[in-house]
Amino acid sequence: MAQAEHWNRRTAAKAAGAAIVGAVGVSLASGQSRGAEAAATPKGNVKQSLCRWCYNGIPLDKLAAAAKGMGYQSIELLTPAEVPVVQAAGLTCAMLSGADAINRGFNRKEHHDQLEKDLSEHIEFAAANGLPNVICFSGNRNGMSEEEGLENCTAGLKRVVGLAEKKNVTICMELLNSRVDHGDYMCDRTPWGVELAKQVGSPRFKLLYDIYHMQIMEGDVIRTIRDNKDYIGHYHTGGNPGRHEIDETQELNYPAIVQAIVDTGYDGYVGQEFIPARDPLTSLAEGFKVCDV
Repeated sequence: MAQAEHWNRRTAAKAAGAAIVGAVGVSLASGQSRGAEAAATPKGNVKQSLCRWCYNGIPLDKLAAAAKGMGYQSIELLTPAEVPVVQAAGLTCAMLSGADAINRGFNRKEHHDQLEKDLSEHIEFAAANGLPNVICFSGNRNGMSEEEGLENCTAGLKRVVGLAEKKNVTICMELLNSRVDHGDYMCDRTPWGVELAKQVGSPRFKLLYDIYHMQIMEGDVIRTIRDNKDYIGHYHTGGNPGRHEIDETQELNYPAIVQAIVDTGYDGYVGQEFIPARDPLTSLAEGFKVCDV
């Protein structure tokens, strides 16, 4: 497999951070002011989060303060060491990093021992800190059949889901596209992920439905959300094409999508996971308004 396919969020964070550093010359204080104005009277029908790696060029404490002023309630995909920083700002972490290697997941039995250890530690930390979710991944196919991958993921996840049930923490496997960003990733379609959730058979294992990724793979986003709401534990945004702002520059109708999510009775978080192409704090404030349905 080409080295470029061994992608994880740490790699992307470096690229995103480099792009953002130049844009952060804008005053963080004025960014907080813009955010507070944007969220002066939020509707509050959906709890909003943002993904740390997309804004890696902004110090976490500064990002947390700005996000709080905009109306965000969470910064996610944090390590346990980072969580206290956002808690100090009055935020939570809606999705804790777990076995955070996209191409090294539960579809390989040889990974199960290490994944069980890592994920169990993160479940324990999440429970102790009142965090709702930890993330996991399927891994890449590397020639493996869908059926074998399903069987292996089920077996591996059953080793940790009992602890998740005991601790009231939900394990979420992310759906990612294998066409543009994550070539060969196995959990790349909603039906496969839903079947996995059925086989694991626990309310503490669900899917992280990434709207950007599933637009690329499947489209028909709103119908998919409605039909599979019982198997979805978290959502991510992102504009398509390009994974940039969720505004008029891209093809997805986010107000309609988020309203559909709200209409299912979902009471979790929607995480903004777009890489800003403009001033990051302005884009974050605008993204909050777009999803505040």
